[in-house]
Amino acid sequence: MPSFSRSESYADAEGLRPGPRIIAIANQKGGVGKTTTAINLGAALAESGRRVLLVDLDPQGNASTGLGIELGQRAQTTYELLFGQVALQNIVVESSVEGLLIAPSTTDLSSADIDMAADAKRSFLLQRALRQSSMERYRLDYILIDCPPSLSLLTINALVAAHSVLVPLQSEFFALEGLSQLMLTVREVRQGANPDLRIEGVLLTMFDGRNNLSQQVERDARENLGELVFRTVVPRTVRLSEAPSFAMPILTYDSASKGSAAYRELARELVHREVPVTS
Repeated sequence: MPSFSRSESYADAEGLRPGPRIIAIANQKGGVGKTTTAINLGAALAESGRRVLLVDLDPQGNASTGLGIELGQRAQTTYELLFGQVALQNIVVESSVEGLLIAPSTTDLSSADIDMAADAKRSFLLQRALRQSSMERYRLDYILIDCPPSLSLLTINALVAAHSVLVPLQSEFFALEGLSQLMLTVREVRQGANPDLRIEGVLLTMFDGRNNLSQQVERDARENLGELVFRTVVPRTVRLSEAPSFAMPILTYDSASKGSAAYRELARELVHREVPVTS
């Protein structure tokens, strides 16, 4: 597996305006807690007083649905944003969590890879979209990008636009082996379109401390990836699984739950790790 260390610099990719910290939440494997992390980390950061925009870049639109954004509220989506058909302020929707905004998606994004193919700047479309002057009105502290469960052009766009990538890692057999391709993709992006992209951290999800396999995965991850693994682990809980069906973050659905505590701790750890964005 390729080795990565945390970069000492936190510079903008290809002249990206200084401002909100942009974090892509990515793993090419589905079912690892990627969207759950995007929603609940965003909610926890907003609860702590930060202003957050969640960019739903997954054609399944689960982040949008999980925050209660009905299809009728998605007349303009991240598809139109990517292709320059609409300004950011025309698609951003307020969620039920104060301070947490979302740029929603629909299945229209399913054709995005094909539609991008002929564009010479196809890897830079999201970066361009997030540089719009209209961004300033939101006074954002963070932009979280919920990537699709694949290493598609949509995911490449997220990595090119981001300052860093946060990788949810399910506590299961072969979990570390599944990281290899994503790490190679990150390396390729760093060698070309976004040399300052860094690994924000690896987050262990669906963790069961009573399970020997979960414990072994944690040991292996910390031995192989060291400080890149967040101290916080997200437990496997029924309440955390239930929350999306009620279109709520876990912090709203059950504020006192173990899942809520984990995402609040992750938000604190993320803020503590922060390196200022430079121009």
